[in-house]
Amino acid sequence: MQQRIKLLDPALINQIAAGEVIERPAAAVKELVENSIDAGANKIEVSLRDGGRTLIQVIDNGHGMAREDLVLCVERHATSKLSTGDLFNIHSFGFRGEALPSIGSVSRLSMISKPQGQDTAFQLDVEGGVKSDLIPASYPFGTRVTIRDLFYATPARLKFLKSATTELGHCTDYLNRLALAHPSIEFTLKEGARVVFHYPSCATFPERLKAVLGKEFAENSRQVTALRDHMEINGWISLPTYNSSQSTEQYLFVNDRPIKDKSLSAAIRVAYQDFLPSNRYPSLAVFLKIDPSEVDVNVHPAKAEVRFREAQVIRGLLISALKQTLHETTHETSAHLAREAVAILRDNNSQMGVVKKNYPAAFSMAQSIPLQGKISSVYGGGNYQARTFVDEAVNMIDESSQDENEEDSYPLGLAKAQIHKTYVIAEKNDGLVIVDQHAAHERLVYEKMKEQYQENKIRSQTLLLPEILNLAENDIHLLTPHLEELERLGIGIEIFGTNSLVIRQIPALLIGIDVQSLIRDLIADIKEIGTSFSLTEKLHEILSTLACHSSIRAGKTLSIPEMNALLRQMEITPHSGQCNHGRPTYIELKKADIEKLFGRR
Repeated sequence: MQQRIKLLDPALINQIAAGEVIERPAAAVKELVENSIDAGANKIEVSLRDGGRTLIQVIDNGHGMAREDLVLCVERHATSKLSTGDLFNIHSFGFRGEALPSIGSVSRLSMISKPQGQDTAFQLDVEGGVKSDLIPASYPFGTRVTIRDLFYATPARLKFLKSATTELGHCTDYLNRLALAHPSIEFTLKEGARVVFHYPSCATFPERLKAVLGKEFAENSRQVTALRDHMEINGWISLPTYNSSQSTEQYLFVNDRPIKDKSLSAAIRVAYQDFLPSNRYPSLAVFLKIDPSEVDVNVHPAKAEVRFREAQVIRGLLISALKQTLHETTHETSAHLAREAVAILRDNNSQMGVVKKNYPAAFSMAQSIPLQGKISSVYGGGNYQARTFVDEAVNMIDESSQDENEEDSYPLGLAKAQIHKTYVIAEKNDGLVIVDQHAAHERLVYEKMKEQYQENKIRSQTLLLPEILNLAENDIHLLTPHLEELERLGIGIEIFGTNSLVIRQIPALLIGIDVQSLIRDLIADIKEIGTSFSLTEKLHEILSTLACHSSIRAGKTLSIPEMNALLRQMEITPHSGQCNHGRPTYIELKKADIEKLFGRR
């Protein structure tokens, strides 16, 4: 028998909505805290138990809800934030009116609120979608929302939750993002009796940046700014040598709304492509301010995704802004590397395991420098290999007869020695510089090859047997507008019919690759981000590989003039602070830091 169409039960509708909006405790925390921010709160406290599974409580000092608003706020699509009815001119976090009824349908929800001018606070309880009557309560100005037993009414969803630690991590991550965007608000997160973090309100963004991302990020990041028409970019990005194996420390905001956007992430990858391999990621916090009418935040119920009216322009602005900042830091390397190096030099051999865990970059450097020596340390032994190296370095500084004025004229100092036919030691008045000769020369060669590539463009190689590729008609339409661009990059393509193309030429540098896979990857990129970044990346990777094989190798003996020539070339070459793979080309140790190792200060 044919089933008749009927309206769904309102409670079931809310549970369906909850599946879209509240997929885990962090999503509930997000909705509640964003409501607090929209309410003008400058102090927000979040308390959790079991990662939010059994308890989520958000307390704020916002303007509160009047009695009649408290009753309506748990009704589906009831909101105070869309007074104009214009979905393309959103100035608040919330606007859909779905979060609270969705939460109330799958948990035990309790809200108590009191606005200014109202004598009594009122409490409203919702359990499994069933709303109670309002009751008077004693409560100061503001709002407290308590969620108990999240998803008790939809037990199947409980099976998809991870461990309490994992769920807490998701909550912490999103609250950190909100805290970055709102430094004037005091944020506190508690798990049980433990305070996970407490961020006092800050007068400036750099203060909050240091609190959330840490002192090391603050020291190893640089400000990025850009302005074009109705768009503004502002934020802080890490030096290339300050990177990680995951993109978890990339914070992107649009009008202070934390977002995750594949096209903007791809733009970041493009901006750093000269400095980092594809499996390493910079840290950053970047804010895009744009006219609300130019961005659609109503793409997904969770509002984590947005759609831009001028997506290509925004991506281009972001890439150019990041590249400009990176160019201005062309010779810098991360400040934390020197501290890590000193920490390793101070530690004795029995502590190397701890250092390897906490200082991976410096440990890698130390492992590649097999320090040798026989010295009785002033500390009574310990890591005599490391202290021999430091002792020799201090003597080099103290006993140098070099003209100080001449040393001052060179940012990387003057070459004094080569260690293990791999590392150049240069002297400065206030310390010394250790240069990895292969990494440094690799960057020099790479920059020269890029310059030649840009001047001569790409040499094409005609294929002896043209490649025929069959594609979906839609893919052909996507690729066709880019044929002229691809030809300039050395790829000659002719379209045949509605679903076939012939590849006649490819860049000479790409001879031997899977041509059909290359074209399919280009089409995938065009679908995702509207441009063909992957070919440029592939060419840069090949240039980087060629530069690596063409550079001075570790183990090659260099004369003093050759070492000084390398240093002088580094000083005038862009991006010489790191090699093509994101590793530092040099580490600078201050004389004062070295002397501390010997108790001289």
